[in-house]
Amino acid sequence: MVRDATALPRKKANARAWLEPAVLTGAAVPLVDMIVRAATSSLGANPVSEALNRLGLLGLIFLVASLACTPLKLLFHGTWAIALRRLLGLIGFGYVCLHFAVYWLVDRRGAAASLLDDLAKRPFISVGFLAFLLLIPLALTSTKDSIKKLGAARWLRLHRLAYVAASLGVLHFIWRVKRDLTEPVIYGSVLALLFAVRILFSLRRTRRSDRTAS
Repeated sequence: MVRDATALPRKKANARAWLEPAVLTGAAVPLVDMIVRAATSSLGANPVSEALNRLGLLGLIFLVASLACTPLKLLFHGTWAIALRRLLGLIGFGYVCLHFAVYWLVDRRGAAASLLDDLAKRPFISVGFLAFLLLIPLALTSTKDSIKKLGAARWLRLHRLAYVAASLGVLHFIWRVKRDLTEPVIYGSVLALLFAVRILFSLRRTRRSDRTAS
């Protein structure tokens, strides 16, 4: 009996076919809820502040989730997480863009002078804005064509900035809340753990390479 060599990969791909639509649907739910609440004037006493908080938190959640994909693959040898990494990152970037749009276009009414004043006088704004700027080239180079154009090694070096951007996002969160640091510390701890897993496996690979060379 001749077996189709592509049958297993196809089966795995079909089994994962529901993942991306499910993630997109789940990611859209809090946004739709927020829009409905805003339209019905039930977003709280300060709807702009509430929208900023929700959008910023969602952006951070999805960015951290995207960074968790590679450590999950390293720890559990599954490919499903890697298949979602790009999508999670782009969703996170989308929420960060909305967070910035609400801040600048609604809270600051699109005034460039007001934005520049905040960047100069409010450190948590400047840190958050820097995180946003770092995410832009990552989103623009998230395609397979970009990997080919940049080369795998250069592309990987560039996309390590995702950890920097997420770390700045956590710092932005800490400086914004000021008092109850429980939530931002949790996200910071998760980010540190993911980074530690990457470093640990990188050191293991280096040791194996040294042993092979010797």
